[in-house]
Amino acid sequence: MAKSSKTNARKKRQAAQAQAAVPEGMSRRRLLQGVGFGAVGVLALAGAGYAGLGMVRQHEREHDLSRIGNGKPVVVQVHDPQCPTCTALQRQTRRAMKQFDDDELVYLVADITQPEGQVFARRHNVPHVTLVLMDGRGVVVQVLSGMRQRSELEPVFAAHFAAHKG
Repeated sequence: MAKSSKTNARKKRQAAQAQAAVPEGMSRRRLLQGVGFGAVGVLALAGAGYAGLGMVRQHEREHDLSRIGNGKPVVVQVHDPQCPTCTALQRQTRRAMKQFDDDELVYLVADITQPEGQVFARRHNVPHVTLVLMDGRGVVVQVLSGMRQRSELEPVFAAHFAAHKG
């Protein structure tokens, strides 16, 4: 049985419409590959955005000095983000803090380029490149000035946590 001319005409129209939707000089397969690559790109951007959001949240949490005196012992770094020694101390401090959960021993940053950080540094009379260890009530227990290595900080933080855990 032969196909009707109506069906053939409809199929020709559909093929022509599909061909018109594809830009000149591009095959349908190439167009679909481009769409696939675009989808992968969107997923990559979404992943990067999600990771960036996590970093922003960590930054906000670390700079929230209102967490001092909330019942958990804290380590506050008086920090100047433009100071290479401060950045190195921050890296060593974060590595040493990995042995604790954030709800056990809290790590905070008093950024002296921000008003809150300046107030903290003046109140405790400490310069940048300094770690201030405080108990759960916000009372200063120990001040460590200058650059320290992870291996030196880990036992100090462990002793501080053991003496002042909530």
